Amino acid sequence: MITIPAFSSLFLSGLYLFVAVAFILTLQGLTALHSAFRSNILGLLAMALCVGGTVVAFLPATLWPVLCVAALGAGVGAVIAKRVPMTALPQLMAAFHSLVGLAAVFIALSAFKAPFLFGLTEAWTALRALEVALGAFVGALTFTGSVVAFLKLEGRLAKGFALLSHKATLYASLVLAGVGLVLFLQAPELSSLLLLTFLGLFIGVALVMPIGGADMPVVVSMLNSYSGWAAVGIGFTLSQFLLVIVGALVGASGAILSYIMCKGMNRPFLKVLLGGAASAATQSKAAGQKAFKQGGADDAAFLLKNAQSVVIVPGYGMAVARAQHALKEVADLLKAEGVKVRFAIHPVAGRMPGHMNVLLAEAEINTDDVLELEDINADFTSTDVVLVIGANDITNPVARSDQSSPLYGMSILDVDKAKTVLFIKRSLGVGYAGVDNPLFYNDKTYMLLGDGKKMMEHIAKAVAA
Repeated sequence: MITIPAFSSLFLSGLYLFVAVAFILTLQGLTALHSAFRSNILGLLAMALCVGGTVVAFLPATLWPVLCVAALGAGVGAVIAKRVPMTALPQLMAAFHSLVGLAAVFIALSAFKAPFLFGLTEAWTALRALEVALGAFVGALTFTGSVVAFLKLEGRLAKGFALLSHKATLYASLVLAGVGLVLFLQAPELSSLLLLTFLGLFIGVALVMPIGGADMPVVVSMLNSYSGWAAVGIGFTLSQFLLVIVGALVGASGAILSYIMCKGMNRPFLKVLLGGAASAATQSKAAGQKAFKQGGADDAAFLLKNAQSVVIVPGYGMAVARAQHALKEVADLLKAEGVKVRFAIHPVAGRMPGHMNVLLAEAEINTDDVLELEDINADFTSTDVVLVIGANDITNPVARSDQSSPLYGMSILDVDKAKTVLFIKRSLGVGYAGVDNPLFYNDKTYMLLGDGKKMMEHIAKAVAA
């Protein structure tokens, strides 16, 4: 059995209280760009203190296994952090969420099968049984849901899962899970807990499978929330208030963020979670060949240098091309010419909230020049040139006019109200939501077709000439 001396228990309680406060301050600091870096460092230090203090408090008999596992985890994490590109951050988040869910499942099953290992009594109250059941069920749901989200974001998910994508299958599974929970609470048995766990695994797949591409940022955020609630259940089971506090922070913030994103995208919150509001089957496709104006780097450089105000809108295409550094060079050159340059960020640009902010910060772009949708939208009517690089859905005007479109009602950046629009894209293909963008064919729009990074580098040379 894992035991901790009285003095170590007191030490851990104080340490965990300090760490809990540090995590709360970290979360608060991440709400603003100017404090995000310091807050991230605070969170890292708090986690290091938490792990280190826990390791020190363990008895020598279990010290070395814990140290070895912690070192292994740190080594794997370091390798992953160095190898994963910035464009794959959403997939990385989904993968990490799956591990949190799997850990919750293992702990819940272990605590039920061998409670003495965790210092728990053999007696099972209804409340304790509920904690274990929720920890196992939500953890299992988080695990498989995150795996499916990872595969969908990577484009590796094979087709042919029509049955799993059917809502009737999901609803039937939820009913069975409710019945299984009642049976387990009435008579806590390992068989009924395993049944509940397997149902959670299945429901995780059934929840995420039918959700369309336009709603994937919401899914990633909700999976983050699920992982937090799984930690809460396990924290109550093990009487670890730090797990409860941190899990509640993650769970509540993820749920609130998902709701805000759904509201901003005009997506019914529950509808997204129970099958998506813009599944692939209902998404419109690109129209046939239409007339459009195609420009080049020299054209773009001329328009940008002769503008008084320029707004740059980055999207996922910028992330794929890794064009943020070339974008920074162009912005600096334009500022040297006396042009007012700002960046407009949409809440769901990229594949997760804050994706574009991270990439721009990586290129050391001044955060004072980076404005959110609500702060910049009113300025587009007085903007000379808007440069859109790799974005589509977040600038699509059908969101304001076409009630049959899955984008209808979504808040967009009003780039079509500017005097001139420059679009850097590889092709005229549809965006992640599968909807054609009529702005491509507008008389005020110039399409700069090609790789985002190369195009920005050519524009930089032309501006500097």
